[in-house]
Amino acid sequence: MTESVRRHAAALASDELPSYVYDLAALGDHAAAVRAALPDRVELYYAAKANPEAPVLAALRDAVDGYEVSSGGELAHVRAAVPDAPLAFGGPGKTPAEIAAAVEAGVHRWHVESEQELHRLAAVLAQRPDTVVDVLLRVNLPVSTGALDAVALAMGGRPTPFGLDPDRAEACVRLLAGGGPLGRQLRLRGVHAHLASGLAAAEQLAVAEQIVDWSAALAERHGFPLDEVNVGGGMAVDYEDPAARFDWTAFGEGLAKLLDAHPGLTLRIEPGRALTAYCSWYVTEVLDVKRSHGEDFAVVRGGTHHLRTPATRGHSQPFEVLPVDAWPHPWPRPAVTTGRATLAGQLCTPKDVLARAADGANGLRTADRVLFAMAGAYAWNISHHEFLMHPRPGFHYLDD
Repeated sequence: MTESVRRHAAALASDELPSYVYDLAALGDHAAAVRAALPDRVELYYAAKANPEAPVLAALRDAVDGYEVSSGGELAHVRAAVPDAPLAFGGPGKTPAEIAAAVEAGVHRWHVESEQELHRLAAVLAQRPDTVVDVLLRVNLPVSTGALDAVALAMGGRPTPFGLDPDRAEACVRLLAGGGPLGRQLRLRGVHAHLASGLAAAEQLAVAEQIVDWSAALAERHGFPLDEVNVGGGMAVDYEDPAARFDWTAFGEGLAKLLDAHPGLTLRIEPGRALTAYCSWYVTEVLDVKRSHGEDFAVVRGGTHHLRTPATRGHSQPFEVLPVDAWPHPWPRPAVTTGRATLAGQLCTPKDVLARAADGANGLRTADRVLFAMAGAYAWNISHHEFLMHPRPGFHYLDD
């Protein structure tokens, strides 16, 4: 945590809490370091679903080649926030209205998830006979035994609603390549295969190699030029050990070797969480400390209706305590005395837990501030904001 974040968190009034505090300068530095670790023929797209806040999108602009969006709403929002940026449109279940809007917006790359989606896109383009769009087929590839066993979130290599099975991808290639009936306005550029989230660098490389090898064999069988392969995102983020970061240097070196074996190929990656998770803190204060059946609980302003990540992933969000010495009340100040505490929010559900039985809460007192780290991805934007109708948090963006 930078000193500017700590000072800003300390200066917020109680009625300004909870608040998200973003360090945009640190975000820009991190994204630039990621970009520098990647070879020239690797394009870096940011998966906007991880955090679509406009200042975050703008802070990434100099480091990324474009943005991946997965709905018509994201498309319009990202286009407005970074008007000049190339966009890749992915996600299952694209509606006809979304497809038409994306064609109108001039989407840079289409990640086609099914044969019907291919036909729907062709039907929209038929009304624009001079328009040609670039397509990547999203394929749900089988991978070597055990390659995805350790990940908490898999989108491929097994039955899922995402992408095309390999045999259906072959059928789509026949529609697009070599004079296929849809090939005039839909230009097949290659393959997209985002198979899992939570892989370390070595595992990511192993999966990327399998994706590229399969894609090259597909192109050879059907005689089309393989220009691009998108190997997705999902780089590991460790909430239990915030200092353990994805090894971008090793990943970049591995991708360089992979590209050496495939001259003329462009690779694309789409990290989300691994770019923005570390740039934000959810700042709140302790409202009460109480004992329940021998265990201490600290109840904080806000909760999982603001920061949903620990509930969805089943982890304790890392945090730092900012002590507040002032206690203006005549009654005793409640404090944690058992050596650890569960940090819970204000919601009327036992699932509203931000950190469970945390040693770092030893000595925590009512009115102390808590800064939950790694709150820059899949946090506010995936939370159930309206449950119990508590106030929404504030948002503060620091750029120095």
